[in-house]
Amino acid sequence: MEEQFVKYLQAEQRCSEHTVKAYRTDLTIFFAYACPERNHQDEWHYADINAQVIRGWASSMIESGISSRSVNRKLSSVNSFFRYLMKLGLVTENPAANVSKPKINKTLPKFVDQERLTGFLDTEAQNKKYETARDAVMLETLYCTGIRSAELMNLKMEDIDFGRETIKVLGKRNKERMVPMLPILADKLRLYIECRNQCFPDISKGALFLTSKGKPMYAKQIYLTVKRQLTTAGFTGKRSPHVMRHSFATHVLNAGGDLNAIKEMLGHANLAATQIYTHNTFEKLRKAHSLAHPRAEL
Repeated sequence: MEEQFVKYLQAEQRCSEHTVKAYRTDLTIFFAYACPERNHQDEWHYADINAQVIRGWASSMIESGISSRSVNRKLSSVNSFFRYLMKLGLVTENPAANVSKPKINKTLPKFVDQERLTGFLDTEAQNKKYETARDAVMLETLYCTGIRSAELMNLKMEDIDFGRETIKVLGKRNKERMVPMLPILADKLRLYIECRNQCFPDISKGALFLTSKGKPMYAKQIYLTVKRQLTTAGFTGKRSPHVMRHSFATHVLNAGGDLNAIKEMLGHANLAATQIYTHNTFEKLRKAHSLAHPRAEL
């Protein structure tokens, strides 16, 4: 039944491959705890699982050091699975519905220093070597658009429209959105595509970013590429594609960008997800306050 649920997520919910994999893993871990002697060949009565079992599982994960955020995600997977079973009429109640989730300590999004980042991007000269040119453009694309790592990985050659200066992005649940392409990014993409076409003349379509062997880039490779470049730029702490996304949103907002426009660029479903970036403008508010308030000079 779990595999049927996974197919439902793929076909009807249009969940990403990453999300589907997470659901499958979470359910495997849960049933290994809830019924360790279970034989998948035998008929299984899901109604035998109650809220107490799920609470015990959550407690065991917390005791083993798993973060509250991860525990919440796993509980959400189980909750979704039992909602699916209710939809099919296989159970009459959802035992996960009344299980309290552990509190998550809110942390502000991590972002990199704007001046150092732009300085690094400006000094990254176009190189005739394919991989060097590709890596530089990937970092520029992430910063100029705020797209997710998976969205960058799925970009196709035909998604780049130089005439309209837009990039078509395939987001979560296969939702498409158009992202503006800044002139500086357009120039770098043109040079990169020229280099790409010279290296791979027989691959004029398909994935925009390719490996040195002409294969589509994969998630781990993109992560390591971004981390390596940010390390070279002198950044410490967390260095990932998602940090570039946070940096995009924070820097645009600090420069006076409209919150709703940033929401659309990021592909957020609601404004609440975007509002976390407003907290990062506090330092700017502090500076304005110290400069403008009549009591600041006393």
